[in-house]
Order: sequence, then C-alpha cells, then structure tokens
Amino acid sequence: MAKNVATKVLESHLAEGELIPGKEISLTIDHTLLQDATGTMAMLEFIAMGLPRVKVDLAAQYIDHNLLQTDYKNADDHAFLTSAAMKFGIHLSKPGNGVSHQVHLERFGVPGKTLLGADSHTPTAAGLSMLAIGAGGLDVALAMAGHSFSLPCPKIMGVKLTGKLPEWVSGKDVILEMLRRHTVKGGVGKIIEYYGPGVATLSVTDRATIGNMGAELGATSSIFPSDERTREFLVSQGRGECWSPLVADEGALYDEYDEIDLSSLQPLIACPSSPDNVVPVADVAGVKVDQVLVGSSVNSSFRDLMTVCRVLEGQRVAPGVSFHINPGSRQVLENVADQGGIVSLLMAGAIIHQSGCLGCIGMGQAPGTNQISLRTFPRNFPGRSGTKDDKVYLCSPETAAAAGIHGVITDPRRLGDIKSYPAVQNPERYLLDDSGIIYPLEETDNIEIITGPNIVSFPDFEPLPDNLSVKVVSVLGDNITTDHIMPAGNKVLPLRSNIPAISEHVFEQIDPDFPARARGFGNGAIIAGENYGQGSSREHAAIAPRYLGIRVKIAKSFARIHKANLVNFGILPLVFKDSADYGRFQAGEDFSIPDVRKQIKSGLSELRVFVGGVEIITLLDVSDRQRQELLAGGTLNFVKSGSKP
Repeated sequence: MAKNVATKVLESHLAEGELIPGKEISLTIDHTLLQDATGTMAMLEFIAMGLPRVKVDLAAQYIDHNLLQTDYKNADDHAFLTSAAMKFGIHLSKPGNGVSHQVHLERFGVPGKTLLGADSHTPTAAGLSMLAIGAGGLDVALAMAGHSFSLPCPKIMGVKLTGKLPEWVSGKDVILEMLRRHTVKGGVGKIIEYYGPGVATLSVTDRATIGNMGAELGATSSIFPSDERTREFLVSQGRGECWSPLVADEGALYDEYDEIDLSSLQPLIACPSSPDNVVPVADVAGVKVDQVLVGSSVNSSFRDLMTVCRVLEGQRVAPGVSFHINPGSRQVLENVADQGGIVSLLMAGAIIHQSGCLGCIGMGQAPGTNQISLRTFPRNFPGRSGTKDDKVYLCSPETAAAAGIHGVITDPRRLGDIKSYPAVQNPERYLLDDSGIIYPLEETDNIEIITGPNIVSFPDFEPLPDNLSVKVVSVLGDNITTDHIMPAGNKVLPLRSNIPAISEHVFEQIDPDFPARARGFGNGAIIAGENYGQGSSREHAAIAPRYLGIRVKIAKSFARIHKANLVNFGILPLVFKDSADYGRFQAGEDFSIPDVRKQIKSGLSELRVFVGGVEIITLLDVSDRQRQELLAGGTLNFVKSGSKP
C-alpha cells in the first residue's frame, strides 16, 4: 500500500497502538527540546525521576525566552538549567545563541526523526522532514527519561503545492493562506503534509516557516518530504551525512485534501487579534504603522533577514517607525554580517537585538498605547505583546520592510517601483560557529546542580476524591488562549519555577480577581467555550490553576496540548455533550459530580454532572492510561507510584 511521509515516520516510531485516527498511540522519541520558559519546570520534573542521564538520542535545552535580566531570577534559572544540562547529558544552547527552533534546524535536525518539544512551535523542524510535536514540559521530561509519548492518532491532511511563489511573496504567505482557509481550529487532530511539485521550489527555511505556524492551525504537526532541497541545506550546515531521502509513495492517500497554487498567492496579513484574521495586504494598505519587528521563532532565518537587508539597502526607515530585528540565531547574524547586511540595517535606522524570542512572548519590545505593530511573528493574541488592547498584525518580511520604508501598511509589490526583488538564496555553505553550544560531557559525577531562591519545590497534588463538589470560578467564551490563562512577559515568565508566585497571575488580563476567588472557593471549576487553551504549550496554564484549587474544566472543546496538560496535573477535562448546557452555568454556582472516581474507573465516557438540581451529561474523552493519571491526581503521582505512563 502506498504511504505518505507522515505515515512512514509514524509507523517507524510506533511503540503502542494502531494508526487509527482518534485512537491513542505511543511513539518513540529521538530528540527532545526544552526552552527556558518551560524547561525549568520540566527539568525539575526530570530530576524528580532520579535518573542519572537522559535516555533519548539527543536532548537539547535552549535559553531563548527569558533573556532580560532585570533582577536575579532569570540569571539564577539560567545557571540552574546550564548545570542541570551538563549533569544529565543535555546539549545546552546559551543565551544569545538563538531561538530553539532555528538552532535545532541548523545544528541538530535529522530527516525522519521524531522531536518532542516543550514549545508549541516545535513543528518548525518540519522544514527538515522531522515529525516534530509540541507538548507540555512533563511529557518532554518523561520522553527524556526514555518513555514513549502518547497522543490521539492524528488524521493526515495532504496539501498539494503547485506552481512557484511570485516575487514579493514568501513562505509566510503560504501559511497565512492556510489560516485564511482553515482558521485556528482547522488543523486540530491532524498532521498537515505538504506534497506536490511546488514543494521543490521552497527552501528549507520557507518550509520551516510553514511548519512553525501550523501550530496556529491547531495542528498536531506538519511535515515536508526530505528531498534535494533538504540535502542542500544539510550540506550548507556541514551535516550532509545526516541526509536521507523521505518522500511519499506514488499514489499515496490522505484523510483530507487541499491544494494551493503558489503562483496565485498574493501578500497576506493577519489583522488583530488572531492569526486567522487574514486579508490581502492591499485591503488594509495605508494604515499608519508605529512599530515593525522582524524575526523571533519564525521568519528569522538568513533568507528572511537578508531579504529585509536588501530591501532597506539605500533606504531609510520612515520617521515615526521603530524598526526592530530579532535574528533567529547567532549563525544567522554572523552570516548576514558576512554578506554586508548589518551595515544596510544600521544605515537604514533599524535596531538590531540579540538572537532570541524577545517581543514574541512580551519580553520587551511592547508597542505603545494605540500603536500599530507589524510583526513577522507567529501569534497576535490580545495582550501577548505586553500591551493591553494591542493592535498587532502578522506579515511576511517583505511586507514588514515595505511598511518600514513607507510608514504605512504597504503591499510589498509596490517596492518594485524603487528596486528589483532581491530573490535572496540561502548560502551554499554557512559560516559555522558552535561556540554558543555546550555539548554533553561523558563524566558528570562531579557536577553540582545550581539552584537559586526562585526555584521552589513542585507542589503536591491530592488524588481525585470519591465525590467532587465544586464552585464555578469563571465562565469564559471561545478561543481562550494560554496567554489569557497564564500570561507571558517579563513580569510573569521569570516566576516559571515558582508555582505559588506565578499562580497569582492566572487570568490576569481578563479576570484579575480570579486567584483570590479560586482560593476562597476551595475546589473550583472553569466553564468555557470552543477551543479552550489554544496557543503555547506552557504547562503552567494547567499547573497554576490546579494549585489554586481548580479540579475540573468543562468546555465545548479543548486544544490538544492544553487538554493533555490538564490530565498531567489532575484536572478533569470534560466536554459538553450538548453545547446548549454551557448556558446552565453561572460564576459562583455550585455543582457536583457524584461517584466521580467510580465513573472514571469504570471507563464511562459520559459523566453525570448535577447543577441546580438538573443532571447534564459531559464527555470524558481520554485513554485508559489518562484515566489512571486523573485518579492519581496527575501524571507525576502516577509515575511515583511505580506505574508506567
């Protein structure tokens, strides 16, 4: 039977289960990825397992999020992560070396391998034909300990690419077109595989851009074939021996289909405040722009930044526009410098920052009140920039550069009036410098793990009681993001290793009194609409509410990673059987789930909930393993009991 690329990788890594969409499967994991916003807690979880060394082929810890050292917290945690990485045989990418996804693509990615990362944009590695999946930190810690990773078997959506991108249109416009068609929920439960003749026209870094923002579709992952373009990139990185071909068989089938003629695409832009609010750039042309940011976890490659350099060459950034560059890696910055791009940026008036996530997660670079910010970033959820009621647009590097020159949103094709399209290609051979990476040591017995005062022991969570009586703390709408639940930014992220402290910021943007109410209620519940928990993989969006006493969340639907995180920390993720029952709940109302342990133990998929004397039916769609974890009060309790996750 002819097989697609995703099926080939899934089959070669299948540890348990069958490849039947929706059924639980377990995959062996080759590589793991941690970044510092998620890695501190994940490393504490790994340490709690008592193992002397990681058990995957390659584990990497990146310090790329919490780079602003406004006090001791980030610096202390970086020291902790560095010492722990050295202790347990983990590659450590130091502050300033680059964003995890870009560096992993450059220095570690291998076609056909699996990568599990505690960051929702881990599927950037799709650019190198890896099956890369975002997950919560605990899931990654378990993979580091040698356990397989369990998830519902995804459908495979095949997207056929034909034609070739026109001038001034790039990979960002491809994924914006996907978001325009399918929305932030269109990829839920799916791996999106790109195939067809148009794939060969896209560079590895264009493919990485598309894979990165597949997370905004809600997709489990994305994947491209490993072809001659893949080999070229690995050779350019001095890693040609890592290449192997991986393509779909002739006549391979998919569960769903779509097709994009690349030659028909035009410059697109996502308007505030969702990645799927996509329109042609021409439709919003003329809107005044105050800030432009290029880089971070997406569109920060050599090709992206060098394109901006060539567009800005001989030009000046418009008065009143603040133009920022966040290189994806030190390697990117060095190669842009080697090609003379830094001088072009400086002469044009751009501001160059260290390689890192920075403004993408609200770590600096916040726009001013009522200011318009154009960003090549992957997300524009409300307030994510660090400014309440922000107005953030997402666009390609070409569109960003055009806005920087003209001071208003501008269709980049207009730049053809002043200069020819730069058509930048990635180098045949990059300048290579791995001085920002600490490689694993063979002997680690003498290494001591450094812990600062901001690292607080992980809290103990009680098992699920026989009967559950709770009070509704908050009733929320559709598309609540993890940024709504647990904000990022330079005030909150440094508290990631201190659960009591970070819990004071739960729902800070939309319900600032939530922590106090939750503590006062004891056992609490949250009621929500569709797609609850979309966005980042941050498990703090589950841990912190659980610390405040939240025992159950009932929603119309959940985002994949957040649902898994809820189970990991003992919060019941229930779904309304009849979405009309959502309207029965009010904040402050009591409801009960009698015999909850008995219902879960018996394998029931329909759980009885009583509110206001009325019985409603909710659905518990979890695996047998996850039922045991919920009963135990979370996965750590389950593992500590000696059970297999």
